Amino acid sequence: MFFLKLLNFWQFISTFAPENKSLIHLLHVMTNKINIFKKFSGVALAVFALFLVLSSNLSADETPTIDEKIEANVANEPLPEEAKGPIDISAIAIEHVSDAHSWHFWGEGHHSVSAPLPIILKGNNGLVFFMSSEFDHDNEGKVIVEKNGERFVMFEEKIYYANETPNAYGQYVTLTSEDKEVCVSNATVLDFSITKNVTQMFISVLLLLWLFTSIANTYKTQGVTSAPKGKQSFFEPLIVFIRDDIAKGNIGHGSDKYVPYLLTVFFMILVNNVFGMIPIGANLTGNIAFTLVLSVATMIVTNINGNKNYWSHIFLPHAPKAIWPILIPIEVVGILTKPFALMMRLFANMTAGHIIIVSLVGLIFVFKTIYIAPVSVAFALFIDVLECLVAFLQAYVFTMLTALFIGSAVADHNGDGMHTEDDEKLVAGH
Repeated sequence: MFFLKLLNFWQFISTFAPENKSLIHLLHVMTNKINIFKKFSGVALAVFALFLVLSSNLSADETPTIDEKIEANVANEPLPEEAKGPIDISAIAIEHVSDAHSWHFWGEGHHSVSAPLPIILKGNNGLVFFMSSEFDHDNEGKVIVEKNGERFVMFEEKIYYANETPNAYGQYVTLTSEDKEVCVSNATVLDFSITKNVTQMFISVLLLLWLFTSIANTYKTQGVTSAPKGKQSFFEPLIVFIRDDIAKGNIGHGSDKYVPYLLTVFFMILVNNVFGMIPIGANLTGNIAFTLVLSVATMIVTNINGNKNYWSHIFLPHAPKAIWPILIPIEVVGILTKPFALMMRLFANMTAGHIIIVSLVGLIFVFKTIYIAPVSVAFALFIDVLECLVAFLQAYVFTMLTALFIGSAVADHNGDGMHTEDDEKLVAGH
């Protein structure tokens, strides 16, 4: 269904450029192929479920204990043979989608290749600045960085104050087991570092500024009389679609005021979704802090522009006054649940795709046989292609719902909630 919906979306966009016959033909061919594939999707999902059940049964009784992890795995020492279990695919998947203080490219440990990023800490003695390379690729609390009279260590991408003396494994942190998880009891420090996700955000902002500035300059010099070329031919249908179908379709009269915000949201999400699918890219849209900021921005724009009808619907609902004590709290909570839904939808969809791909590839190591590789890679490839389509779809859904929320806040009293030109003429006639 995701495939078909997005292909229909692109087919609609292609109508803005009917001269592109090859694109239209390609879309129709892809739609027919997906209809054929749908017939076999049930069998494929059943096979995949069978693999998951088998893998869980194989690993049920072989997982090492928390104490063994603290004593051996965390200390970067091999577990004894009798305690070795399967590769922790969940830990690898979570690490893949998590933020980091350096931009890792490939390799492990001291043999890894990564780009250092600035670390900014607020310690007891003030602000501290240094590069993540001073930790020397350490993520296990073994390397101390002394700055401004304070000692810091990094453990699992979190920075702590270092102990005075190391433990038996050379770590300057105190490890405990709590709720079947390895925990650090050291004091934390306020961290304002330029992490991988923050760097990715700066890159996407600069890319969008350069891209749309160049497109705008082209329109200024050449005008709009000629057919778009190059990157204009790709972005113009998207811009027109957002303006005419999303903004005007959901907001109505006065929608031009909100088009810049909707375009910013759409392309910011789209670009970072695409970057997240690159093997060395950052999973910015899979970071809940990023989706939270976008959702809060939508909430602010919606409520600032809310008219009298919008607020009266919340605090003076058209219902018997006896049930106002029930309706008003529900409507007030609804102000917060709408951006919360936006935040969780984008975060969950983009994070889930990355985790599923890593988990599918990890089945090769769970089964410990090369014969499972074709099936695992085939499913991973399918999800990867689906993720490419979801990258566009999630940007579209977030933008559409944002426009819908704004439209409900600025709507007038007419039946469909839109302020039309006929309404204006009627009011002027009276």
